[in-house]
Amino acid sequence: MTPTVHIVDDDADFRDGLAWLLDSRGLPVRAWSGGDAFLQAMRQPQGDGWPCCVVLLDIRMEPLSGLATFEQLKALGWPWPVLFLTGHGDVGMAVAAVKNGAWDFLEKPFQNNLLVDRVAKAQRAALALQADAGERLRFQKAVAALSTREREVLAELLQGHYNKNIADHLGITQRTVEFHRANIFEKLQVQSAVELAHRVGLYGLLPQTAHTNLGPGTPPALP
Repeated sequence: MTPTVHIVDDDADFRDGLAWLLDSRGLPVRAWSGGDAFLQAMRQPQGDGWPCCVVLLDIRMEPLSGLATFEQLKALGWPWPVLFLTGHGDVGMAVAAVKNGAWDFLEKPFQNNLLVDRVAKAQRAALALQADAGERLRFQKAVAALSTREREVLAELLQGHYNKNIADHLGITQRTVEFHRANIFEKLQVQSAVELAHRVGLYGLLPQTAHTNLGPGTPPALP
């Protein structure tokens, strides 16, 4: 599904023209008269969150500026790309916004094709974020579904321990460790301990058991 493009601009003529341009290129569009209206709607996310989208946000608006709108979006945990639309005198503010988490900015006046290309690029970025969020959730659920013993073996694997050492630490046979290790790889859909450590580190999800106490900032070791 193509991500919707939300246009947030208090200039009705510019907003309508931009909406017409994107609609003529086959992009789903929704226009908002200002930051307040957009935030009011976005404060109530649907289902598991906000649908995958892109935001075109004018940097100068009244009464709520684009920068203030962006800060409130960040406070809500907004995950999708925000592209600022800015005049020549506001480029410095736009650059600062990008450094503060905005996806990009485009200076007015701009060529239509350039804008559409930039929006399409932001849409691809949004879809990539959506796919990553889905994989992260699947992986987290798979880890949560592991048995207590499997989580203990997982923690040992992430510390770089071999099967024999794990068996000694947990007081079980090496064959039992191999059984749990195979189950962990199957449930978490990984092929190796290296891939397992990469996934766990990527998603910031490290198990805590009676044998290890790993926090989010602790990098997993590789066996």
